[in-house]
Amino acid sequence: MIPPEAPVRSDSFRPVLGATVVLVLALLAIAALKSNRDLQAARSRERLLTGKIAATLAESERLRVRIDRLRHDPGMLEKLAREDLGMARPGDVIIELPEATPPAAAAPAAPLPPAPIVPPSAPKPTPAVSLAPPSAPPAVVPVSSSSPAGGPPGRE
Repeated sequence: MIPPEAPVRSDSFRPVLGATVVLVLALLAIAALKSNRDLQAARSRERLLTGKIAATLAESERLRVRIDRLRHDPGMLEKLAREDLGMARPGDVIIELPEATPPAAAAPAAPLPPAPIVPPSAPKPTPAVSLAPPSAPPAVVPVSSSSPAGGPPGRE
């Protein structure tokens, strides 16, 4: 007796399975590339933020030192009063220079006539403004931009 032949199997399932495997692998590769790009962007942002944090900490420490100096260093207070507020001690000689303006290109600048020489007058008493505790050096007074006794600005 001869055994009956087995039914013929259709091979239509193999191409579908192969296409599905290729599609899944392609999707995984695309997801991996996107994840890698996102990871690089996150690392770059982390480096940027770390740099900003370091700069902020350095600025904070600089300001903390400045606050400490302002609280305990009378010389620093005097320096700031002179530079930022335009104050001076009684008896200081103050020289005010005119603001530099760029010359006009069309018209040449004419030389300025010499300033008249005015004999110095007796110093006038000025009120003192105290910026530091009593143990500090003498206080500074505000500098006025008006000229005393009709003389040129900055002469006392």
